[in-house]
Amino acid sequence: MRLTARALRNLHGSTYLALMFLIVIMAISVTIVAKQWKTVVQREKEADLLWRGIEIQTAIQFYSTAMKPLSPVPGEKYPLTLEELTKPPKPFLRRAYKDPITGGDWQYIRQPSTGGIVGVKSASTLAPLKQHQFPAAVAHFEGFEKYNEWVFQYPSPATLQAQQGVVGQQIPGTLSGLPGQGPQGLPGQQFPGTPSGLPLSQQIPGTPPGLSGQGQQGFPGQPVPGFPPPPPPGNSAQ
Repeated sequence: MRLTARALRNLHGSTYLALMFLIVIMAISVTIVAKQWKTVVQREKEADLLWRGIEIQTAIQFYSTAMKPLSPVPGEKYPLTLEELTKPPKPFLRRAYKDPITGGDWQYIRQPSTGGIVGVKSASTLAPLKQHQFPAAVAHFEGFEKYNEWVFQYPSPATLQAQQGVVGQQIPGTLSGLPGQGPQGLPGQQFPGTPSGLPLSQQIPGTPPGLSGQGQQGFPGQPVPGFPPPPPPGNSAQ
């Protein structure tokens, strides 16, 4: 069967459209895969940034702790380079890591007086994928919008916040404004039904005046409704 010229043109047009449709589908698939791969690579670099940064931060802390007793000047002691943290006989860092996001050097946070390295941060301005549930050493990173806002330093703001929270924390069950006071019912705290400011050894409302050491209603030494009052001290029963 011979096809007319018009039928051939329609067949060629349909084949061309199918081919173009296939190319578009392939391009979209490649774009999606490339984007997912880019996210996977960024997530790995981000995890490496956290790991390296926290290790450097910890190394600076150990260095300062070890060097303070050897210096006549009080205060924290900081290294001038990351390589100084790797020197024997007691290295504090395995090696001088690079910024895993950019592949280059870190941006250093230096102490103004000595020039020592207080901390490091990435030079990248990319938005981090991780926004919550950071390690305790860098818990203050939550909500930061750029990698160069992640500063790994000693002292760490997260550590200082945790210490302040422990010092100023109120014990559950204590009255507000009374530091060191125990739960309700311990010595030095007012009981329900006792006058404000009076210890338990003083009079409780509802008891005869002048009799100290009386308990609450129904305890020895206090009249109980429906029972005659006890005889005065020194008088025997008739």
